[in-house]
Amino acid sequence: MTQKLQAPRGTYDVLPDQAAARRWIEHTAERLLEGAGYRRIETPTFEATELFARGVGESTDIVQKEMYTFQDAGGRSLTLRPEGTAPVCRAYVDHGMQKLPQPVKLWYLSSFFRYERAQAGRYRQFWQVGAEAIGSDDPAVDAEAILLLHELLAELGVGDVRLRLSSLGTAATRAAYREELQSHLRAHADRLSEEVRGRIDLNPLRAFDSDHPGTQEVMATAPRLLDRLEGEDAEHFAQVRALLDAEGVAYQLDHGLVRGLDYYTRTVFEFTSDALGAQSGVGGGGRYDGLIQQLGGPATAGIGWAAGIERILLAAEQRPAPEPVVDLYVAYDGPERRREAFVVAGEARRAGMSAQLELAGRSLKGQLRHAARLEARYVAILDGEGMRLMDMETHEQQDVDSAAAVVARVIKGRHPA
Repeated sequence: MTQKLQAPRGTYDVLPDQAAARRWIEHTAERLLEGAGYRRIETPTFEATELFARGVGESTDIVQKEMYTFQDAGGRSLTLRPEGTAPVCRAYVDHGMQKLPQPVKLWYLSSFFRYERAQAGRYRQFWQVGAEAIGSDDPAVDAEAILLLHELLAELGVGDVRLRLSSLGTAATRAAYREELQSHLRAHADRLSEEVRGRIDLNPLRAFDSDHPGTQEVMATAPRLLDRLEGEDAEHFAQVRALLDAEGVAYQLDHGLVRGLDYYTRTVFEFTSDALGAQSGVGGGGRYDGLIQQLGGPATAGIGWAAGIERILLAAEQRPAPEPVVDLYVAYDGPERRREAFVVAGEARRAGMSAQLELAGRSLKGQLRHAARLEARYVAILDGEGMRLMDMETHEQQDVDSAAAVVARVIKGRHPA
């Protein structure tokens, strides 16, 4: 017996009865984001590996351990995209978007790939909705980005949401702080986890994310980057907070919020939901004012965020309305009526109706039962006596003489005078 094949670990199939909830997220995101001037973009599923090595950062877990990288037939190193910001920024440079009115505001809903331990809400192939605003360092762009994700999660009914907010300052501020933090970590190296000790030189800020007890004790007395903000950095963050306050968006200042990607500068944020348990992150992002320059473009400011579709679905307290019922089901008795039934269904679809045709060879009685299961509003019955239209709610039947007559009567039933 041939062994049954299954989807690879960490991936999943989206079945028809699950698709409505995902469309609900997509349509809500589209309405909110495009209403704020964001336009949709889609980038390739795989990119040059160098894009992520340069953009995301050589020292990140994503680049070091989580990317799906392969060589194509031409010997080029390619990587399945692990995140969305670097590809969007690459597209911004490739297509000369700096010539457009700034900021250029883009959104996407795409699949991404990371090799990590599969668990509820965390998969190796996962979907994210994201937004990027490129070309302005105005604090209002930061506040708007945060507000849009806040509104999206609220409209989708994600429960127990909290906003964690911080600032990493400019690259220069962060570099000076990095040296200070490295000194603190080296002074207490004997109490750190092996992983954190190994990353003191490469990525010391990731120590804030450690769940190792000794490391957490060391980080409780670590210097705080927010306390090191001065001048324009401090003013920028103060203005972002003031705008969020004006909109009534509650937040918690988090000194340990560093995000997992090297390109972040200044504002960083994360939305969490207690409904998700330990893996509480729903979405987040931050400013990345040096990223496009790292990718070969001009010095350009930018900010963006991404939210996990699977996590939203796990944390959402509400669900979309059921799929609409079938307007018309076309039943026929015997193969000699198939052609005419095919024409009736086609005419109904061209009129904008949801119409289905018998395709499984059921008996006429079986077809009527199937139409009831589909919650069809009307059934066109073609048999030896001619053609009739049945109202499935009242079971009243009317004789009709053509496909056009079927369509006209269904339209009249859907929109009575």
